[in-house]
Amino acid sequence: MRVRVRVQGIVQGVGFRPFVYRLAQEEGLAGYVLNDERGVVLEAEGPRPALERLIERMRSEAPPLAVIDHLAASPVEPVGGHGFEIRESARGADIDTVIAPDTATCEDCLRELFEPDDRRYRYPFVNCTNCGPRLTIVEGVPYDRALTTMSTFTMCARCEAEYRDPANRRFHAQPNACPDCGPRARLLDGAGRELTDAGARDPVDAAAAVLVAGAILAVKGIGGYHLAADATAEAAVAALRARKHRERKPFALMVAGLEVAAGLVELGEQERALAVSAARPIVLCVRREPSPVAASVAPGAPELGLMLPYTPLHHLLLADFTARAGRPAILVMTSGNRSDEPIAYEDDDALGRLAGIADAFLVHDRPIRSRVDDSVARAAGPLASSAAGPRRLTLRRSRGYVPAPIALPVPASRPLLAVGAELKSTFCLARGGRAWVSHHIGDLEHYAALVAFRDGVGHYERLFDVRPELVAHDLHPGYASTAYAQERAGVELVGVQHHHAHLAACLAEHGRGPEVRAVGAIYDGTGYGTDGTVWGGEVLIGGLTGFERVAALRPVRMPGGEAAIRQPWRMACAWLAEAADAGAGAATATDPPPRPAALAGAVSARDWRLVAQIGRDARLSPLTTSMGRLFDAVAALCGIAPEAIYEGQAAIELMAAGVGARPRAYELAVLEAATCGTPVPAVRWTLDPRALIAAVAADLAAGVAVAEVAAGFHAAVARATGRVCALAAGAGGLDTVVLSGGVFQNQLLLGAACDRLTAAGLAVLVPEQLPANDGGIAFGQAAVAAALAAG
Repeated sequence: MRVRVRVQGIVQGVGFRPFVYRLAQEEGLAGYVLNDERGVVLEAEGPRPALERLIERMRSEAPPLAVIDHLAASPVEPVGGHGFEIRESARGADIDTVIAPDTATCEDCLRELFEPDDRRYRYPFVNCTNCGPRLTIVEGVPYDRALTTMSTFTMCARCEAEYRDPANRRFHAQPNACPDCGPRARLLDGAGRELTDAGARDPVDAAAAVLVAGAILAVKGIGGYHLAADATAEAAVAALRARKHRERKPFALMVAGLEVAAGLVELGEQERALAVSAARPIVLCVRREPSPVAASVAPGAPELGLMLPYTPLHHLLLADFTARAGRPAILVMTSGNRSDEPIAYEDDDALGRLAGIADAFLVHDRPIRSRVDDSVARAAGPLASSAAGPRRLTLRRSRGYVPAPIALPVPASRPLLAVGAELKSTFCLARGGRAWVSHHIGDLEHYAALVAFRDGVGHYERLFDVRPELVAHDLHPGYASTAYAQERAGVELVGVQHHHAHLAACLAEHGRGPEVRAVGAIYDGTGYGTDGTVWGGEVLIGGLTGFERVAALRPVRMPGGEAAIRQPWRMACAWLAEAADAGAGAATATDPPPRPAALAGAVSARDWRLVAQIGRDARLSPLTTSMGRLFDAVAALCGIAPEAIYEGQAAIELMAAGVGARPRAYELAVLEAATCGTPVPAVRWTLDPRALIAAVAADLAAGVAVAEVAAGFHAAVARATGRVCALAAGAGGLDTVVLSGGVFQNQLLLGAACDRLTAAGLAVLVPEQLPANDGGIAFGQAAVAAALAAG
């Protein structure tokens, strides 16, 4: 008997063909296996029981990095013959394959890296079919060396023998190399001149000496450059902040292992599992105090972001630092850029852009095709709602996860592109049941990010053979992503409201089809509403094909528009004025509210009066229902981040202040919209924070501790969320609530809201594989477009 087997999923570049070869040999079967544009195809001939065992073992014993999405076997005519072979890749059909993400160095390669007698001892680019670069070196498919950035490196005889040997774990490992034939590391100064250190074993050891001396090092990794410094040296970290123009946003850390990490942060089982996973994300963990970490690493943040080494070069660098310093390496490892720019990944660009930041550059000559940042995640804990049990909550989905596809609950009957939002940009391509969400690109208001966005779309279209007929986009007419969509010729445009996309992304991630409707509490900073105003504190009822806005935060003016995002004290002024107008304060409708004492040192009396006046001018101050701006306001009233240096700073530091504190008793009122004055049009309920704002201001004026105020505010928002969602669920006959939007990255709020909703008997869905922030918008747009196209 002979069968033909088609396998689809992540089955190229992960050792799947030698795996099949080994199984066929063990089962005594004849035939062949090869890669093609759709995945792996094989034919096997022999006794029926042996063929059945082969197919079962392919499913149950697949290589570590393989993911089988589809396996189908069909009988074909026997041809006789003996032996089983691995054939060259076939080309010519439509591409339907999946490329593996870049993967952390495996244990086998690590043993070789640190074994003095091994020929790859201290070789910074050791890899095999179970680990190493994938997406970042791929030029095209099938995934063969000729279509990667390794194509210019000719393998030596020994590497070639490994590459051709089906029994070797480096069989068809496309980045395979050794010190004799592969990429090499060099240490350069800021002018690009090679540096030598007579006391160092090699450039990596010399680079470690640079870090031990307190200097800043640019390090070329898998998907781009990092900027590294000794995280225990305050002077080095402060210098990095000053040169990078990143005043307060936390830096990520890299440590050699879990033992070192456990001395810095609280590590539960889930945090440990995330940290050592093949994806090696930055894991956000509650920080321990006291700590050797410099104060400037993460000022005002309750967590530290830690990752373990994921390339051989990283492992060597940390080991050499430890040996030289006589203490465990704890390194800042932050993106190689100036604040808000995309990371540098091309050598000339890195030397140009980072020369004023880094004192030295640890570089190598393996080109990077795709710029890919580190992923960021935290343990889901009891919040995970997947049937598979607790998983991660993703804040940035990039290296280690991308470009693994995510299943669409409604297959895309027409190939489509979703272009996402403006901030935390990603795009998404979809064909059939697969959606490929891109790596994190950045903020499209920066030209370099927009260039990277355009390049990424084109590269993914070629890799996955998607020729979009539909292009889904945000409704905001000023977004660069919307403009890009409108520039595409010969496509049908599908506009998707921002908060509907958040709702749809979460539903689709959890496999809910168009027949499922849910309540969605979608809280974020900014989203263009169907009425042309700025939404952001929304309660929706809907599914993939549509939604109804049933509740919203009471609208307030944003004094000066986007200036209020950068200066949260403006939102404090606006909400105090609203509270005063409601009779909760001493001011009249024309007088500015009293300036809180906590803001006296940050805001002049003149500026306060001026902004209060601007806040009453509809021409200068658009209305918003943004929950993010409410958090900004309360943070500013507490004296926390009256001027925001990075996005989300005020909310992050407000959360940090409230963790573990006894909450004050506040209420965020949930009112029938028609009874609360100036209602949001066409909604049933309004969340009215005016009395809450007045109570917060009064408590702070009376000397109540900021921690108690912050905790009480979070508790009030969680209670109101639980109440309004329960009302909406009851009115709609629904039993499921989605919590999404960037505000729900706040663990204090998310945990309390989940508790409230669960106590009310409602099932809660939260984004897990994708970010709750705008990094998930593109997938939501794709899910909506696919569902609408299906009719």
